Amino acid sequence: MKRHYYPYTEFRDDLKTLTQKIDKPFDTIVGISRGGLSMAQMLGEYYDIRKVYAINSIGYDDTVKLDEVRIFNIPDLSDSKSVLIVDDIVDSGDTLVKILDLFKSRYPHVNFYVASIFYKKSAKIAPTWYVKEAPSWIEFFWTVDLKEDRV
Repeated sequence: MKRHYYPYTEFRDDLKTLTQKIDKPFDTIVGISRGGLSMAQMLGEYYDIRKVYAINSIGYDDTVKLDEVRIFNIPDLSDSKSVLIVDDIVDSGDTLVKILDLFKSRYPHVNFYVASIFYKKSAKIAPTWYVKEAPSWIEFFWTVDLKEDRV
């Protein structure tokens, strides 16, 4: 499988590009763990938003897609008006569809938007905003950089 390394500097630049594309107001950020956590924290700082939460999903075992996406650690969004959901990539779209269905059923009064760095056109759903199409399997810096020097 071809892999593409994605370094921090590119991530930082892509987040800046993403902030230029986002054109709707939001008062809450939810990062899909784990890939969306760095995005959620940095965008929370950029927009000066304190309501930054995580939701967990497991849809892959390393590079193998699981039969079903598992969602847990669901944040309470009852006092939110508009939520930006962030993830590093919208791959198949399975995780995003499941999370949006869950949030919309629990919080029908809330507007939901999605931002990602990468998006695959073959996904079931498109993010509201994204920066680039995924060229191949992506090795994100947060996944590989600390492991490089392990013995």
